[in-house]
Order: sequence, then C-alpha cells, then structure tokens
Amino acid sequence: MAKIYAIVNQKGGVGKTTTTANLGAALAARGRRVLLIDLDAQANLSAHYGISQEDSSERGTMYEVLRHGKKLVDVILPLRDNLAIAPASLLLSAADLELGGVIGRELLLRKAVQPIADQYDYVLIDCPPSLGMLSLNGLVAASRVIVPVQSEYLALHGVRQLLDTIDQVRSAYNPALAVGGVLICLFDQRKRLARSVADTVREYFGDLVFKTYIRSNVALAESPAQGSSIFDYDSRSTGAEDYANLAEEVDTSWERASQAANG
Repeated sequence: MAKIYAIVNQKGGVGKTTTTANLGAALAARGRRVLLIDLDAQANLSAHYGISQEDSSERGTMYEVLRHGKKLVDVILPLRDNLAIAPASLLLSAADLELGGVIGRELLLRKAVQPIADQYDYVLIDCPPSLGMLSLNGLVAASRVIVPVQSEYLALHGVRQLLDTIDQVRSAYNPALAVGGVLICLFDQRKRLARSVADTVREYFGDLVFKTYIRSNVALAESPAQGSSIFDYDSRSTGAEDYANLAEEVDTSWERASQAANG
C-alpha cells in the first residue's frame, strides 16, 4: 500500500512544487514506485516535467478526476522509470465553487487514489498555496504531511493555522494523519537571518524538522525550464545532494515505523 504524502503550506514560494518534483525523483532513483499528483491549478508540477495543458487535456487531468469522476489511472502519465504523474489543469481554479454542493467533496481524492494505491510505494500530492477544497482533499487522502518552510523572517507565519487545520482534518476525516516533517527550504548558510530562522523553526517543531536542509541553489531554479528533475539537470549540484538526503530520511523513517509496527 502506498505511503501518501501531502506537501502543504498555504504560503506560496516556499518550495512545495520543487520538493514534490525532486523528492519524487529521488525516491524513484532508490527503486521506489512513485506517483506525483498535481492539485494546483497553476500546474507548476506538471510544467516542471515539461507537461503542457495541451499535452494533458487529451488524456484528462485531476480536474476530470475530481469534478467528473474520471478514474485516476486513466490520467496518469509515465515520466521515467518508477515515476509517473497525474497532471493538473487551470480548470482546478474553480474547484472550490464547483465542488461546493457535492456531497462528500472532501473525500474525492481519497476515493480516487484507493484503487491504485497498491501500485505505488509513494504518492506525493502537490497542494495549492491555500487551505481551500483542494488542499483539504490532499490532507484527507494523505497519511503524512510535509510542510516546507522558507528560511526567512515570516517562515512561521501561518504555519500555526496549517497545524490547526491538520488537527481538524484528523478529528473529522482522517484519524491517521500526521505531520511527517517540517522541511527548511531555500536555506543560505552564509546569512545570519537564515541560520537564526532555522534555529527558531527547530526550537518550535523539535524532532519534526528534517535533518536535511534544502540549500539555495541556482540549478534547482533552472531545472524546471528543462522539464526535468534536479538529478537529470545537474546530478552534482547541492540541490541533488539535498533531495537525495531527504529521500533517504523519508524512506528510512517509514522503514523504521514498519519494523516497529511488526515487532
């Protein structure tokens, strides 16, 4: 059964899409079968892998899955060995309005994922920069949440609200939901402010903070323009090193949890 992660933060520009794309690629490189789900109407995750709106419109997107009940398996596109994606559509921008009257609207993604969950080791859901209906669907479908935060002054602004939302989702829809980790992104060791913010985040969240920091790296910003992960674009970059380390953390944490449950 797939381990399902929602990558969520209602603040934009903190590294959600970059993390979904490159953590997925790193896990796939470790031999894990990975499905990426793009829930953001901006479709940046889809674009990161060179998938245009025209490319995905013929086969269908997450809009058709959530709005019209299309099977998730029918919209999935293979990217490379062990890695596939369910692309987004600009039509998702109207999801909050269009799904407002749908009974069980919070459960749509969970129900869509269930039939294919045993075909993957990981499902990574790239949620939009809001706490609307799409992000709620991501949280209800997930078993763990990764919260990327930027190493800047306002890093913690709004995270308390997100944690409250996670608690509400856990109480109402998904008792198994847990915070899988807080990920510090765009980290610049040379800046005193970045180090100070990182220390504050670690004091606030404790062991929930990943040991790996995602350092500021030009190659991470350049790789989407080539339609590739950081590993295909520049495998020797600090970005590739950091996401490989993050994948090892994520993978081994699940292995330890499984061993503890079985032993």
